[in-house]
Amino acid sequence: MTHSARDYLAPSDILNGRVIAITGAGDGIGRTAAKTFAAFGATVILIGRTTQKLEQVYDEIETAGHPKAAIYPMNLEGAISKDYIDMCNAIDDEFGRLDGLLHNASELGERTPISNYSDDSWTRVMQVNVHAPFLMTQALLPLMQRADSASIIFTGSSVGFSGRAYWGAYAASKAATENLMQTLADELGETTTVRCNSINPGATRTNMRASAYPAENPADVSAPETLMPTYLYLMGDDSKQSNGQQFDAQSK
Repeated sequence: MTHSARDYLAPSDILNGRVIAITGAGDGIGRTAAKTFAAFGATVILIGRTTQKLEQVYDEIETAGHPKAAIYPMNLEGAISKDYIDMCNAIDDEFGRLDGLLHNASELGERTPISNYSDDSWTRVMQVNVHAPFLMTQALLPLMQRADSASIIFTGSSVGFSGRAYWGAYAASKAATENLMQTLADELGETTTVRCNSINPGATRTNMRASAYPAENPADVSAPETLMPTYLYLMGDDSKQSNGQQFDAQSK
């Protein structure tokens, strides 16, 4: 069962004083989420592989007068367990805790039948979409357990609920993402203040969407900004009772 928070009106101070890490923060939904969280009072940690893009988001946040962001360049495709432990130590040294984690970065992979799918592409998609969130969450959990109320958001997809032809590793990875979220939520729900939920962004005007649907008119799909009520809801305290739930950012 999916839930909706599309019409949520977030209080202007809902994320004041919070420290929130965002993967894929240099572009698309991650960039918009970073700027939105900062506008509502959060100190955001911008994680991504392209430092120049992260610096642009950093500058936009600073120019807007929001809390100073932090940049943490990382290529999820090649990162190993030690890299995530180093990330945890760096965040611990700088902030001492972590209040939120948005697993936004995703790899689309090939749009081709399973019979033609390349091993390299399959491995890369699984590495970025499943293995990286697993390792990052595992490494950062001790920091999140120090927070009064911490939120982990995974990024789902409709093809993660029901596989479709030619979506290959992406569909399989999103099914795994939903199960990982639910497993973590079940493990953490009774013994910690950390909650886990997922958001299906739906059709959104991003570079990944353009790659998946090259003939589509970008004006026909939603801008990332229209999804932010759901992201704010799940990062703020109004969602404290939501754990192990799947949210659709564009449904009523």
